[in-house]
This record gives sequence, C-alpha cells and structure tokens, in this order.
Amino acid sequence: MKLDRITSNPARMNGQPCIRHLRLTVRRVIELLAIYPDREELHQEFPELEDEDIRQALIFAAAYLDDRIIKLPENNETAA
Repeated sequence: MKLDRITSNPARMNGQPCIRHLRLTVRRVIELLAIYPDREELHQEFPELEDEDIRQALIFAAAYLDDRIIKLPENNETAA
C-alpha cells in the first residue's frame, strides 16, 4: 500500500511521520479526528488537511498497532 502523503525528515518535527512535509504529524491528525467529529469543522480549522491525508494517516496508524487480546477484569463490564 502506497502512503505517499506520509513523510519523515529527521530535521523536521524530530523525524516524526508528518503529512506532506507539513508540520502536522500523523499523531496530531489522529488526535484532531477525535476532537473534531464534524469533518467540515476540521477542514475549516485546518484547510491544508485533505481527505486523502486523513485516510493515509489512519492507515499508517493502524499499521503500527498490534492486534492483541487484553484480559479485562470482570468488574469492568458495561451494562447494555
């Protein structure tokens, strides 16, 4: 899978993966998606952020997460 919008430069943002050489890290994009559930509002605040940037940031983040099973204590069950 080609992630051509994710860039990394040791001289910029401490080498963290960024969106298209902008000073906008993949981590920040994921955080912004949580803060701005309305994509239109997100685009108003960050007009340089394109839908393809967001898609590739999500793919990049998902690729670095391990699938693992974590046993939770039984008292943390939620009621439906």
